[in-house]
Amino acid sequence: MTDKNETVIALLGQPNSGKSTLFNALTGLKQHVGNWPGKTVEKKEGNFEYKGTKYLVADLPGTYSLSANSDEEIITRDYIAGGKADVVCILADSSQLQRSLYMLADYAGIKVPAFLILNMSDVAAEQGKQIDFAAISKKLGIPVVLFSAQDKKNYDGFYAALETAIRKKTILDSTALETKYNSIEAYKEIKPLVPENVILGYSSVWLAAKVVEGDLPVTAKIKAALEGEKKKQFDEEVAKNLLNSKETNKGVLLTGEAKFAWIDELLEGSVASKTQTRKLGKFDRMITHRVWGKPVVILTVLFGLIASFIPALPFMGVGSAIGALINPVTNGLTAIGCPAFIIAIICDVVINSLSFIFKMLGFVFGVTLVFGLLEEVGVMARISYVFDNTMAKLGLQGKSVMPFLVSFGCTMGGAAGARVIDNWGQKVLTIALAWAVPCGAAWAVVPMLSTVWFGGAAPLIIVAILAVMILHMWVTSKVFGRKLVKKEDRCGMIMELPPYHKPKWGALFRYVLGRTKDTFFRVLKIILLVSFIFWLLTFTKSGSMDNSILYKVGQFIEPVTKIFGLGWKNFMAFIVSSLGKEGAIGVLSSIFTDHNMITVGSTVAGGAAANINELLVANVAKPEALAFIFAITFNMPCIVALAATYQETHSAKWTAIIALYYTVGALLIACVAYHIGLLIW
Repeated sequence: MTDKNETVIALLGQPNSGKSTLFNALTGLKQHVGNWPGKTVEKKEGNFEYKGTKYLVADLPGTYSLSANSDEEIITRDYIAGGKADVVCILADSSQLQRSLYMLADYAGIKVPAFLILNMSDVAAEQGKQIDFAAISKKLGIPVVLFSAQDKKNYDGFYAALETAIRKKTILDSTALETKYNSIEAYKEIKPLVPENVILGYSSVWLAAKVVEGDLPVTAKIKAALEGEKKKQFDEEVAKNLLNSKETNKGVLLTGEAKFAWIDELLEGSVASKTQTRKLGKFDRMITHRVWGKPVVILTVLFGLIASFIPALPFMGVGSAIGALINPVTNGLTAIGCPAFIIAIICDVVINSLSFIFKMLGFVFGVTLVFGLLEEVGVMARISYVFDNTMAKLGLQGKSVMPFLVSFGCTMGGAAGARVIDNWGQKVLTIALAWAVPCGAAWAVVPMLSTVWFGGAAPLIIVAILAVMILHMWVTSKVFGRKLVKKEDRCGMIMELPPYHKPKWGALFRYVLGRTKDTFFRVLKIILLVSFIFWLLTFTKSGSMDNSILYKVGQFIEPVTKIFGLGWKNFMAFIVSSLGKEGAIGVLSSIFTDHNMITVGSTVAGGAAANINELLVANVAKPEALAFIFAITFNMPCIVALAATYQETHSAKWTAIIALYYTVGALLIACVAYHIGLLIW
């Protein structure tokens, strides 16, 4: 709920215009993320105070226009014109003004005070561009600032423009744009029929242009507000000029031409360049190569994945140090007569969980830092560009390829990497598909188990897993795609290769530390809760497996689990693999040795008995082994991936749906593998 004493600022701009950087710099950690009521679109709000005035900042969804082509665009324009924003901060990329000012052109005619931020001014300066922002401000009638959102030390211009826009209530002058619109025959016929203030917040200029573009919500609202002869005339003009979809598309093209002509006129005499058109560098020539492009990009991402382990090492060291406290703490508590129940909770649940979390947190920090750096310098945009057409076949965009590749190392990193995707539905679908990619933990466990059970045939198992992975991703895209990604959103990105630029290390580290801290607290809650529940199911005073709830439940459900080719012991290891793949080994070791109690430690550390190989071969037939391998490979990746998915989607519903889908899907895949195994052996 908005505080009446707060001034509300809405951040408006195209994707990659720097909105998130500005939002984070202004609000720091005083921000919250969720979804708009009734909509699966991300909502970000935060607070800051300047000179005694409290501000609420709304980071509106990144869109390319204010048309009614998506939920993001409708939410954005309704929020602005609906009176929820006191002032709108419009961001544009200084290095690509002709393209990035299209949002400004589409805003012209909205009656909400605004100011323009020409962001990434440092990049424009490196290109040799000189921008007369004062001349642009005079033409627009609103404050204009040449700015770099990454340079937090130089925000004075931003604050000055903000205060001026609020004090003077500066409205963007749309007179020059209306002159361009008047060259469109349909506009000239429709404009006189649209009364002022028919829809609050919008001028008749903006509304008439949207009618020409075939904007159905706007057209319907205008029609509902008109009566008698005017309504009849309006219907006739709309029918005459916009009778079919082809004419509607023509209307969009005509208004688009007018907007770009207006932008050219706006920039004429206000932008000078000392450099000629930028040529492709060596790296750009490689990644755009017809043959070598995709391999170079894949190697770049894999190198980034490997590099992520370097900054992760200190966190992993802290995690190991915490884990080393288990024995001393256990001995100390035992010495003072502490009940075994309390000792188990402290050591098996709390300390073990903290140890695991810090180790995983290191990878979060490393992935966020390395790939955040690649994003800052402009490499991620190139990766997206190269794979855009390929990802479009799955209903996604080029940015989705990075989460897929990172998931080979860690699904949690893949889920976190999906935050660069602007469309919420495509983000969730990307994460859902990334879960099908076996992570580094799976690749540590599965080849070992394959070798134990199948010896020299193990490589064939790995090939089969990769084939199933591809099929799984395709099926998942069909299952979730229609619900998450609308037909009109199933297209690639409108983009060009941006210029390279130096990263702002301060802004980057603030972003990375903020994300790491947020991840820590979200993951901590989930892991502690799940670990405690699992500990309750496995705890026995005697330490004997036969007395645990898990053992009794396992034997009871075995007639059902056998359908999927899993005996109750393997099924319990399958369940535990959803906490961490390594845990499956620890649980099998505990169950088959028949004298160790399963603990949370065994689920995260994967400790195995010395003779585990012989135990597995002696107790599990090959068809069951095949079913088990496929079951744990395509089961929910781990509890941390679950937490990261919730963190990025902000939807408990979709996180639960994806988790249930993969659990059931893994069992079905295991069932197929089991019956194939029966035919072979």
